[in-house]
Amino acid sequence: MDAIWAERRSAAPGDRPLDHRTPWQRDRARVLHSAAFRRLQSKTQILGIGQNDFYRTRLTHSLEAAQIGTGLLSQLRLKTAEPLRAILPDDSLMEALCLGHDLGHPPFGHGGETALNYKMLAYGGFEGNGQTLRIVAKLEPYTEQHGMDLTRRTLLGLLKYPVLQPALIAPTSADNPLSLANWKPAKAIFAADKAILDWILAPLNPAERQLFQQTDELTQSPWLKSRHKSLDASIMELADDIAYGVHDLEDAIVLGNISAAQWHAFTAAPFQTLPIPLQQRLAQLADKLFAKAHHLRKDAIGSLVNQLITSVTLVESLPECQTALIRYNATLAEHEQFILQTLKQLVYRCVIQQPAIQQSRFRSQNMLLKLFDAFASDPERLLPLNTQQRWQQAHSLDAQQRVICDYISGMTDDYAERMYLTLFGN
Repeated sequence: MDAIWAERRSAAPGDRPLDHRTPWQRDRARVLHSAAFRRLQSKTQILGIGQNDFYRTRLTHSLEAAQIGTGLLSQLRLKTAEPLRAILPDDSLMEALCLGHDLGHPPFGHGGETALNYKMLAYGGFEGNGQTLRIVAKLEPYTEQHGMDLTRRTLLGLLKYPVLQPALIAPTSADNPLSLANWKPAKAIFAADKAILDWILAPLNPAERQLFQQTDELTQSPWLKSRHKSLDASIMELADDIAYGVHDLEDAIVLGNISAAQWHAFTAAPFQTLPIPLQQRLAQLADKLFAKAHHLRKDAIGSLVNQLITSVTLVESLPECQTALIRYNATLAEHEQFILQTLKQLVYRCVIQQPAIQQSRFRSQNMLLKLFDAFASDPERLLPLNTQQRWQQAHSLDAQQRVICDYISGMTDDYAERMYLTLFGN
């Protein structure tokens, strides 16, 4: 792989005598030892932090995604011949991507994300993956100006959506901020971080960049969707989806949020479209998933993950491009991709859409709306001293509001709850 992908934005040689680690090992270490990574231990995955000590947080989800990511890589190495095998990322790079992919998620999951996007619509919007790029490339204090100063290839792999935010429509006084259904974020990088995105994509020629950054315009929120991602990002996203679709399913079953009856009602019709042997395999696994013996459920979860991982292959997603990192993507076989999407929809319908979860999300997203209003009303009085300094150094209203957004999005669920009580009481 070209040395240009191992470059860092600072171009600093570094001072680590006898450090024989690869650039990807160093990137993994920077993610793993960051404050942003530690905060994931107290950020919502699906169920709120503190409701139970069993289920997964953003931190445990990221650890599991990293393990699945290296499993996908092992399969791709077995199935891919040279010279294509040489373009695959190594395990340290994949772990860095999977460990870091959720760093930008705000407190309270996607409810918090939508709340911050609503408040930032007039100032460039908010979206979790865009915030991840800000953290690793600008905010995390590993360096003075370039955040963790990760390699170009690692930054490219973290970009799920390698495009800039479109022009956003600011809310009006007639809009109801309590209903955030129409304010889901555009999946894109903030316009304020254009220079970082340009640096990441600099090795692409103009034609490749135009193809890579193609988008679909949507008729409703979030208005825009990018079509492509890099090879590394495609593997990371598969690992993320498998961890969500299978391991979060396990949480839901153990906690009684999904019953055997719900499983059969939701999956019976979709799974009937699969080949008979695969239907029989899934039926056997379902019996184990809802068995009283815990070891049978764990075996079923492992078998589901294995079924998905072992189906992975490389495809040409942009055959017109010469740059291998954007020409190829990883994908699951058709039937396994269908199974994964069905499992994700099952978790969404039977867990996330439950009134108790949505009521908790309503409460938490409105806490963030009020926190934002409070800090924006009197930032030089209410913000922490170091954040006040950043706010004072910002040279425009957009930049000042982004500082406030950075601060709130970096909060853990627990910290946001405590701050809300500090400012507003009960």
